[in-house]
Amino acid sequence: MKEEFIKLLRDTNREGIEDLIQFLEKTDFFKAPASTRYHGNYEGGLVEHSMKVYEILKSKVSNSSLELNVSDDTVILVALLHDICKTNYYKVDYRNAKNERGEWEKVPYYTTDDSIPYGHGEKSVMMITEYMKLTSEEKYAIRWHMGFTEPKELYGTIGLAYKKYPLALLLHEADLEATYFFNT
Repeated sequence: MKEEFIKLLRDTNREGIEDLIQFLEKTDFFKAPASTRYHGNYEGGLVEHSMKVYEILKSKVSNSSLELNVSDDTVILVALLHDICKTNYYKVDYRNAKNERGEWEKVPYYTTDDSIPYGHGEKSVMMITEYMKLTSEEKYAIRWHMGFTEPKELYGTIGLAYKKYPLALLLHEADLEATYFFNT
């Protein structure tokens, strides 16, 4: 999956994409889980989740009843990089649990270590723009991909963003579908 992920990013020919790919390859991005326990909580879960979001978002954009005028490059970038903020975020720790024989043993589990506490969507935008430019639509889509899991005080702002950039809502939906329908 890593090779397909990198190929898609390269296909965008976006200035700075090679630097971003080099950054990702130096991190745990391709081995990281997508979460600690909710979805994709296994090695490689993050890249698998991102690829599923891409697959779903590509279909949503192609089949939208709205005239979106969204480029293939934009679909690739927002889907594959929406959770780049999870790079170097998860750590393996150990806890005691009983095995099938009822004996205690140390078992691994994922925990978090947020060394860059900058939020979720906004952190992804920040990390990407250290390497390349994003369009306003791309920034909004990535920033608001968490939708109404954001604090309720932001609901009005989220609604305005979704009206201005419908791609942001479609990315949120694709993220939810990948998480809950496919457990990636």
